[in-house]
Amino acid sequence: MKKKFKIDWILTVILVVALVLYGYGTWKTGSANDFYTSAITSMTQSFKNFWYASFDPAGYITVDKPPVALWFMAISAKILGVSNFSVVLPSVLFGVGSVYLMYRLIKPKFGVTAGRIAALVITITPIFVADSRTNNMDTTLVYFLLLSIWMLQKAVDKKNLFWLMGSFATIGFSFNIKMLQAFMIVPAMLLFYWLSSQQTWKKKIFHTSLAMISLIVLTLSWPLSVDMTSANNRPYEGGSQHNSVMELAFGYNGTQRLLGQTTGTGGAFGGMGNKNSKNGKTSQPSQNKSRNKQMPPNIGKNNRMKMPTNGKRPGNMKQGHGGMNGGGGAFNIGTAGPLRLFQSSLGPQISWLLPFAIIGMIAAFIVYADPRRKWYQFTKKQKQVVLWTGWLIPVAGFFSVASFFHPYYTIMLAPAIAALSGIGLVAMLKALKLFNNKDLRFYLLPTAIITTAGLQAWYVSSYYIWLSVLILIVGITTSIGIIFIRSKKAIKSLIIAGLISIAVAPSFWSLTPTLAKESAAIPTAGPDLLSGGNNGGGIGSGSVNNQLLSYLQKNQGNAKYLFATADSGTAAPYIIKTKQSVMAMGGFNGTDPAMSLSKFKKLVKSGQIKYYLDAGKSGSGNNTIVNWIKKHAKKVNANKYGGNQNSNAQKMPGNMKSGNLPNNKRSNMMGGPQNSGNTLYDLSNIYK
Repeated sequence: MKKKFKIDWILTVILVVALVLYGYGTWKTGSANDFYTSAITSMTQSFKNFWYASFDPAGYITVDKPPVALWFMAISAKILGVSNFSVVLPSVLFGVGSVYLMYRLIKPKFGVTAGRIAALVITITPIFVADSRTNNMDTTLVYFLLLSIWMLQKAVDKKNLFWLMGSFATIGFSFNIKMLQAFMIVPAMLLFYWLSSQQTWKKKIFHTSLAMISLIVLTLSWPLSVDMTSANNRPYEGGSQHNSVMELAFGYNGTQRLLGQTTGTGGAFGGMGNKNSKNGKTSQPSQNKSRNKQMPPNIGKNNRMKMPTNGKRPGNMKQGHGGMNGGGGAFNIGTAGPLRLFQSSLGPQISWLLPFAIIGMIAAFIVYADPRRKWYQFTKKQKQVVLWTGWLIPVAGFFSVASFFHPYYTIMLAPAIAALSGIGLVAMLKALKLFNNKDLRFYLLPTAIITTAGLQAWYVSSYYIWLSVLILIVGITTSIGIIFIRSKKAIKSLIIAGLISIAVAPSFWSLTPTLAKESAAIPTAGPDLLSGGNNGGGIGSGSVNNQLLSYLQKNQGNAKYLFATADSGTAAPYIIKTKQSVMAMGGFNGTDPAMSLSKFKKLVKSGQIKYYLDAGKSGSGNNTIVNWIKKHAKKVNANKYGGNQNSNAQKMPGNMKSGNLPNNKRSNMMGGPQNSGNTLYDLSNIYK
């Protein structure tokens, strides 16, 4: 007989909450990450742009990530039109889908309570909410990684080779979402399969080999198709130094994330944590000292935050403790070390329930052990714990030592924390029931509650002292009550109160991006959003100088490009608004060697480029071209095109707002050079 389908109404409520948190107000937000929105705009115009993830409609240069996540966004934009809602919609849906997958992964193995808790925890993880409201790739990546785990469990349960190959093929597919980040869970998957599979060791070797082949094939299919295509027939691969996807994957998006950024941006970023940093300040690698002068002066600072109107910081907010840094600066990742994830730079985004998950992990290993077996002979449930522990530890280890990443990348930890919280809670409740207060296992749940409450109280103290005190009081009181009170009814109430006390703060932090209608290039969560206004824009100003645009369109003639400029931050708003080609010569930061002087001269001579917009940005990697332009081209009178870019700013199409912060505060907070004004050059008379 087939099992009768039943609706889990609590799960349904959780999914509705997730949909509201991730999706509400996304139609009213700014242009999200306009670096990617520009690419999506271009990708809807031709299959070639779609396949390569071209940043501009002319197919000159790509974004610095693979195209798969952008494919979903481009399809959405093609159907609904380019708007913030259409480009963010896939992330919203993948976010909700991830919540459902968490439930489906945990419930069959540990029961409905564990499944619901896991689904709830990932739903209210602040950075998961913030990231699901953007057109970044991370939420899409998490969904497909969870899907690969689901397929792996199927492979083990059904002893099915094709599920196993599909699982690892999905990892290869995920590589083409955000490259090597997808491989972070592969060791956990291999370990779990070898521990859990009932096949003989010879079959395990054979099956694992086939699985790895499927991974390699799906991993390399797109990158090799690009690298084997003539450079003359495709866009330049943005972010690479030699026009190669493989170099991009293993360099800029690979080793440089761990060791620190050294190419593609003009040196190491001044806000990135490293092992030599103290008090949140980061020393630059010696090999980059000669290039440091090119770097923007305020990278790594939290430029997004506004203080309340009374001029005071909330609570006892101090620079470096929760508040200013807790808002999530672009490269504010704290000090490298084993406790980095608990520091105030990253903790308020991801680590609210990390202590609970860690203690829950330990509890699950202990409670689900079979005393009749040797210590290394794991039970089925212990093997599931190994899987999620294998996800948590390597990923946490990477973020603890890596030198170059954005705080929102820590979304990779959310599934493991959610899974171990759900599994761990059920295990700790079981320990509380089976053992008395003379057994150390009895104290696991009270310890988890009081430890988690203490960490949360520290995070909250930067904003709301009263809430910090309340969390501590409830956490301590309920933990003591659980230990000493004998009434089962009273203990149940105390447990519920204790769990609610450690869910309140992360729930509120998760709500802030929704209340602020935030959809930012650097997603973050926290009360700063409520006092600081909607950040709105992405890598550039998110605004267009309407007078400049009118002048360029009137005088563009037959030129292929509306204008050329140094970097994507300046070009993106104009591409989104006009759907015309704008050449970002050096890609994202203006430092990609995508254009040579001789080639640029040919484009000018043939009339394909008529104007160059100098946005007054430092750090350009095309100084030779810029110097040639300044020497030979004619400056256009500023009165003809409106001068500074902030003037005559106009909203983006499809409810894409320009954001509330002035350009010199919002521009390039992802690491781009700083804007000090615009100068337009007319190149048309150089060869006359």
